[in-house]
Amino acid sequence: MIWARIIPTVLALTIWSAGGFLGAATQAPSPVPPSPQEATGHGESQPQYDPSGQQAASIQALTSVGNDLVYAGSFGLGLFRSEDRGVNWTKSDQGVTDPFILTLTTGRDGAIYAGTFRGGVFRSRDRGKSWQAINSGLKRLEIKALLAVNEGVYAGTADGVYRLAAADRWSVVTTGLDDILVHALALSSDGTLFAGTSGEGVVRFKARSTGWVRQQHGLKDHEGMTENFIRVLTIDPEGDIYAGTFDGGVFRSADAGVTWQPISRALPNDSIRGILFNSRGLFVATGHGIFKTTDKGRQWVPLNKGLASMAIQVLIESGAGLLYAGTSDGAFRSDDDGRTWNPINQGLEGEAAPSPFRFR
Repeated sequence: MIWARIIPTVLALTIWSAGGFLGAATQAPSPVPPSPQEATGHGESQPQYDPSGQQAASIQALTSVGNDLVYAGSFGLGLFRSEDRGVNWTKSDQGVTDPFILTLTTGRDGAIYAGTFRGGVFRSRDRGKSWQAINSGLKRLEIKALLAVNEGVYAGTADGVYRLAAADRWSVVTTGLDDILVHALALSSDGTLFAGTSGEGVVRFKARSTGWVRQQHGLKDHEGMTENFIRVLTIDPEGDIYAGTFDGGVFRSADAGVTWQPISRALPNDSIRGILFNSRGLFVATGHGIFKTTDKGRQWVPLNKGLASMAIQVLIESGAGLLYAGTSDGAFRSDDDGRTWNPINQGLEGEAAPSPFRFR
């Protein structure tokens, strides 16, 4: 456990030059990372290959539009689209110059935004048939988080948080996160923007304030250790904030982020990759499966029947109430609130692009 907690710190200090990955276009090459999985925070198992050279897609990002249309972003195989809830997939990344997709979101107008490892942000306004880069104003092109809410689109990057403004130009939200890698974003009902960072914990920005504010009371786990590497942020309908960490479990704040309580002592895995809510409970995707709680973390029930890969990368709920999970070995769908899962990988394969990592 101690070594696992050291890894994110090592990554922040040595793998990311000035806070960004080696693939970001505007920065110098970084030292060689220990492995692709450790360096990206994605996955705990190697992608699977077959003799033909086709690789099972490692699905890092998912988003849906309406009831049937789903998009999947892979690490090395680009973007895919399904118009039948994942039964069949087709390649859908014309114009996307980087096949390493890290995040996806759907805008209020139906536009799809994709954040990449080395190529910045791409947008499609024609249901994924074509994509255009929108990177004006971005200092670095590694995009870890995208949030489309109300009329705004926000990006968490290797150099803080940006907002898409007029004329498709990004502008820095506010000062205080220079050279800080932002993994997660969430916006509260009162307009407060929260960011989950690599090394600085959770920070917040209130409209008309002077900059980002780090929470004075950090996320302390059951052992008393402060968790500063945040991978996931989610706000439930009651306004409670949930933070998922790289290796410290899940934390909940009921007072707008002022104080945090760990709620994952009974959770079998502390590497958090996704958090979502519906009327039936709180769902958490981890490095070793999916779990659900109906009592705010006192008990967790595993929801892994049918999952061929337990290394979950992303978890979403569609407009039709279906759950979709992206794993290191393809995608899965649940029609019964996670009790059972079925693989949906028809078309989710191909020959991967050369690794973005350099090895000695």
